Amino acid sequence: TPFGPFGALDSDIKIFKELLFKVSTVINFINVLKYYDLILNYMENIYIAGTGYWKGDEVVTNDEIVASFNSYVERFNVENNQAIEAGTMEPLGPSSVEFIEKASGIKTRYLIDKKNCLDIDVMKPILRNESSENISILAEMSIHAAKEAMNQAGIEAKDIDAVILGTSHSARNYPAIACEVMDELGIKGYGYDMLIGCSSTTFAISNAYSDIASGLANTILVINPELTSPHNDFTLRDSHFIFGDACVATIVQKDSLSENRAKIIDRKLVTQFSNNIRSDFSYLNRVEENPREEKDLFFKQNGKSVFKEVCPMVATLITDQLHALDLKASDITQFWLHQANSNMCRFIITKILGTSDYDPSIAPMILSEFGNVASAGSLLSYHLNNNLLEGNKGIICSFGAGYSICSLLIEKE
Repeated sequence: TPFGPFGALDSDIKIFKELLFKVSTVINFINVLKYYDLILNYMENIYIAGTGYWKGDEVVTNDEIVASFNSYVERFNVENNQAIEAGTMEPLGPSSVEFIEKASGIKTRYLIDKKNCLDIDVMKPILRNESSENISILAEMSIHAAKEAMNQAGIEAKDIDAVILGTSHSARNYPAIACEVMDELGIKGYGYDMLIGCSSTTFAISNAYSDIASGLANTILVINPELTSPHNDFTLRDSHFIFGDACVATIVQKDSLSENRAKIIDRKLVTQFSNNIRSDFSYLNRVEENPREEKDLFFKQNGKSVFKEVCPMVATLITDQLHALDLKASDITQFWLHQANSNMCRFIITKILGTSDYDPSIAPMILSEFGNVASAGSLLSYHLNNNLLEGNKGIICSFGAGYSICSLLIEKE
């Protein structure tokens, strides 16, 4: 016997058990290494292979939107003159081009229905009914952007395994717009909708990365329709000028051969609850004990608090991300940030770089032309202003309601 002629002694059994444990540990370790190598193989070869976009049909200048708003204000103050004189109502103040450009950096925006948004008797877009009889507006926007992204990535619908839609403005609860887009494009696989405010685009790309890394898919279409004008109150001085309508699409792919590919090197995400950016529009509105006016359900924000709290969070997150990877800010060729406000973007980049004296092309902004297009902004900036050369690194970072922040580090190949 392996334990001698007189059978196994307790000490022999103990030694044998220890030997078995060591052997099993080695075997398990080898299996872990194999699994680890498999995961690394997936994670090290995931790319943004192509991008695309859609924008609203008509451009609206600051002169036009100010003229509309001020006409509304003038009529409101005349119609409520007695209450204003009695001190029971505050008069509305006018807007100006100078105010808008100083506060935001926005000069124009694209809207899906310019005529009605500027009509002081309407002050909102009027759109066709959403029904099962026709394709939804968000799906229509998404398909336009998706086709450009697919063309840029050099793929067809049959190559796509899943569709993830991320938006800050969902048009319906179900069926998912992602499933509708799949049906229209002839994509087989799975799809779903998600939202996390103005970080929805980068969070959706991060989800696509995770799905590919886990082996669920090889190629995922991410779509981000941001039809913001129906949810904007064009009668409020502090926000009547902010938003534009747009949509972006991204192909996230393992082992991409696209000439436009950029490898996703790292992701960093964080959320922190805050009511400083809030929308209360919901199916629960109809059953509230004390129903609110429609305008009370729109987008609302405490701009000063958002600036004070979010900007340092974003700068710290990106700085920590780079530090963890043993990278310096100077190693990053371009930053494509959420396009909410030009002052916010400059504050964040100044904090990261340690100087306000930097080339604007390092952090390109589309705000001047497109306005705030919610979660689509950072990716749209990337799509229109990507100057990376082989080996260059860049960061796509969005942030917003939640609070939520997601930073994607990429490298051009």
